[in-house]
Amino acid sequence: MANSPIKSPLKESDKELTASVLQSTLVDLVDLSLIAKQAHWNVVGKNFRSVHLQLDELTSAARGYVDEVAERANAIGVSPNGKAKTVSESSGLPDYPENWQSTDITVDRIVEILDRLIQRLRVRIDETDKSDLVTQDLLIEIAQEIEKQHWMWQAQKA
Repeated sequence: MANSPIKSPLKESDKELTASVLQSTLVDLVDLSLIAKQAHWNVVGKNFRSVHLQLDELTSAARGYVDEVAERANAIGVSPNGKAKTVSESSGLPDYPENWQSTDITVDRIVEILDRLIQRLRVRIDETDKSDLVTQDLLIEIAQEIEKQHWMWQAQKA
């Protein structure tokens, strides 16, 4: 890591682990916001309006947490990287198809993507248990919202 103009409240080993967790979370959330917008623009079929609007809610939630994660990284003296190339190369989320997608396919893919993100967030929550409880608290908050979104998307399929 380059020299930071921000002094970290964490010891160096905790800062490095926490920085890695925050960076991977940032990338996943940026990707989620882009996926949700891609799906929003290309969803067609029955229940179009409700799925279309639900995708906007997901986009807004992801974008809000992107900023919180990036600012947490800054607070511990780490420069966040949300550039398109970084997101493309390092997101852990499944890809979303191009072109128009039926509401059924859209819902299935969003459920799958949210499931993967939840799995990844829960690992990161465990990883930050000793390194930084403030970051862990943020990850728990994000997981709570993503799990709520996951439930709502699954309910579309019920």
